[in-house]
Amino acid sequence: MSNIKRKFNNVSVLMGGESEERDISLISGKAVLGSLKKRGYEVTSCILDSIDKNTIMEKISKLKPEAVFIAMHGGAGEDGRIQRILEELKIPYTGSGPKASLDAMNKVRSKEIFIENGILTADYIAVDNVENKLLINFDNFPCVVKPVSQGSSVGLSIIRSKNELDDAIKEALKHDVQVMIASYISGKEVTVGMLDDEPLPVLEIVPHRDFYDFQAKYDDELTKYVVPAEIEDELSKKTQAMAKKAHNALGCDYFSRVDLRISTDNKPYILEVNTIPGLTSHSLLPKAALEAGYDFCDLCEKILNSSGIMK
Repeated sequence: MSNIKRKFNNVSVLMGGESEERDISLISGKAVLGSLKKRGYEVTSCILDSIDKNTIMEKISKLKPEAVFIAMHGGAGEDGRIQRILEELKIPYTGSGPKASLDAMNKVRSKEIFIENGILTADYIAVDNVENKLLINFDNFPCVVKPVSQGSSVGLSIIRSKNELDDAIKEALKHDVQVMIASYISGKEVTVGMLDDEPLPVLEIVPHRDFYDFQAKYDDELTKYVVPAEIEDELSKKTQAMAKKAHNALGCDYFSRVDLRISTDNKPYILEVNTIPGLTSHSLLPKAALEAGYDFCDLCEKILNSSGIMK
């Protein structure tokens, strides 16, 4: 039995939505629901098929939860809209507030905040159509092309020459109205989970594919996860400190997952911060939490009991 102090007993787990990460959200939500039931909470599932505000408010109000565990990835669940609705309903919820959620979801805004706070991040430009990029002299290859407000590497490409740029931008624009082009940082791909606003052990991702894309995240059993990452202690502490700084700079609350690249000359570069990281069997935050001594049920229970209303 957990010794975590309970603030709530009747909980709804919010999942689904209309984003391209809906299926992952459903897996995360069901995993969270099962873990909280194991710990004896009264848990209901709240699957959203629409992001219409009135529909959401009516559906949640009928359940009358003491708190809501948000397990929605991308879209309304991660850009602050759901958080604003729950604040209107005066229902405590897990994770970051509306502003931090929106700033973290928008990769260009995140970059601006990182730069304002002296946090090392890759050079980038933002474009909103294929022709627009002709106005910008971007010759830093290889580079990463991705939608500004998507997660799970949806619409992401790594390209190595200018003649690939048009197709990569067109692909990213299928998923968003704006695209970010950022310099590719050669080196290790790592992530730092944040729990109780403190960094968990650094986790290294070793994909079997060219890069850690959607398939590598959710379908490729050959992707390897090394936790703690096999890096020197000093570099590990530096990476954790930078992750915490990024988490705080965005105003994130209690937990998140910070993605980084460690360059070949051992400099950590912040890529992005995920305010509602995945909670599936393949997910990174649970792996890092386990290394720190928290099993999946512990992790979900700690996140739940951090819930608040105004953030």
